[in-house]
Amino acid sequence: MKRIFLICLLSFVTLFTAVNAQQYNQIDGWSKETNDIIRSFLDSTVTISERKVAVFDCDGTTFGQVPYYLADEALYQYADEVLKNRDDDFSREKLLILDRMVRDGNNVGKPYVEDRVHFLSGLTPGEIEMIGYKCYHESYKGKFYPEMKALIANLKEYGFEVWILTASPEQLYQKFVSEEFGISVINVVGAKCVIKEGITTGEIIPPIPQDDGKAHTIETFIKARPLIVGGNSRGDMDMLNESAGLKIVVNPDDVTVRGPEDGPMNGYTVKTYWEKEGALIVKCNDVADPDIKFHTKEWKIRTNRPNPK
Repeated sequence: MKRIFLICLLSFVTLFTAVNAQQYNQIDGWSKETNDIIRSFLDSTVTISERKVAVFDCDGTTFGQVPYYLADEALYQYADEVLKNRDDDFSREKLLILDRMVRDGNNVGKPYVEDRVHFLSGLTPGEIEMIGYKCYHESYKGKFYPEMKALIANLKEYGFEVWILTASPEQLYQKFVSEEFGISVINVVGAKCVIKEGITTGEIIPPIPQDDGKAHTIETFIKARPLIVGGNSRGDMDMLNESAGLKIVVNPDDVTVRGPEDGPMNGYTVKTYWEKEGALIVKCNDVADPDIKFHTKEWKIRTNRPNPK
């Protein structure tokens, strides 16, 4: 009897210690109700011994995408500042790819997303990394949502692996995203290409983290079902449905009613669909800085809708 009592006491002490080892920090800018939901969920994961994984979309979910996607701005900036000043076959070929992308116009469509990889092929991973890093510091510095940074800090406190998915070429995003969140570049997964002898190629390695490809990317590269998934757009629906626990939707659109091609979201806006599904909907401030001049504007790429908080 005494032995049973000691075992029970030891189990209680172990559980109490584990629960109190994690310290949830209030996320300023979100309501008490939202914080209570997140805290309660994180507390419920304390005794989980296997991998605890959280996966987030990148643009529009972790940092601002207004008025343009960073992936586009980085490419058009590089074209204006570097390629247009050269007169060689490589530069002419790349500018033709951009012309094709502009004619396409659908910068969330598969051909356009693949052409971002084709445009950057022939450069080293380090060169691509610095194109993204330069663009981030010149035009997007400060656009990471403080609420999402606080959330991810809490997740790390509770022992979660944090993964960021983007349909953009992953070398373009890995350096600045990993630095902002304090995670490994390996945990920033984007459109991948084959690298040969230190040079990137246009040979894309599927799946691309776009639409249903985001769900396939979780299975293929992360290899664990996430307990938390965060997204912001129609393209994140399949990924969000991979969550075994909490679904977080940032600044969901409540204007466009989706059509039959959007499957279960048909007849709903992104916001009303996820309200129906019981997701946690949060707001983060995403508006244009009038003092920043974007190269993308001159290439006449569509703007993203602002989300003032």
